[in-house]
Amino acid sequence: MEKTWYQRLKTRLRLPNFTCDVCGRELFDGARICSDCIGRLPYIGICCPLCGRRVKEAGVCVECKARRLAAGKCRSVCTHDGEASRLVMRYKDGSRYLSTAIADLMLPVLEREFPDVQALVPVPATEAAKKRRGFDHVRLLAEALSSRCGVPVLDAVIKQKETAQQKTLSRREREKNLEGCFHVRDRAAVRDKILLIIDDTLTTGATVHELSGVLLRARAKRVDALTLTSVENRTPFGLPSDKER
Repeated sequence: MEKTWYQRLKTRLRLPNFTCDVCGRELFDGARICSDCIGRLPYIGICCPLCGRRVKEAGVCVECKARRLAAGKCRSVCTHDGEASRLVMRYKDGSRYLSTAIADLMLPVLEREFPDVQALVPVPATEAAKKRRGFDHVRLLAEALSSRCGVPVLDAVIKQKETAQQKTLSRREREKNLEGCFHVRDRAAVRDKILLIIDDTLTTGATVHELSGVLLRARAKRVDALTLTSVENRTPFGLPSDKER
């Protein structure tokens, strides 16, 4: 098959191969995700003002009315469905180059919702967890965001113990699993700061809740959270079961 003019120019000038990070389609405008894939992402419109999950109507969601998170405000770009959930899974499975595309998606929400943030706090991982995955995916994402918005990454918290896999745990079970796992090793860096926790997904909110509590006890002025995706409240008109909390 004869090469297009762009392919011939790219070969001659050794230009990088720009392709969509979601579908693999060749791109010509320097973007990381094509317009079709951008349009298919399940963006959150109306959300709970506290946890940031998508809701059917404006107002605080049932889960936050029953038990709100320690973070002041959480926001997510998309629900954890479709192309957005696949993007997260590919990234966590080792496609570290996706940190740039994910950061590009998160940046507008960061700038709109958290204009006064003073430092980004990635959810920390243990050394064993980083070794298993091959990289610290949340730290890499926070660094990509930092390079775009100019807000520094704060390396003041460690995860001091391994925790059990949380995929099948309820919110209460996750909170019990996470008790005592985070430790602020530099309290002076946290004191009186407006901090933004960075993670890939908000599921039950247990991780954000525990980490926010630790940072607030270290005298942070305010702690909020931003993720690419969040799991939608599946029971918007009734109390969730204990397994869903």
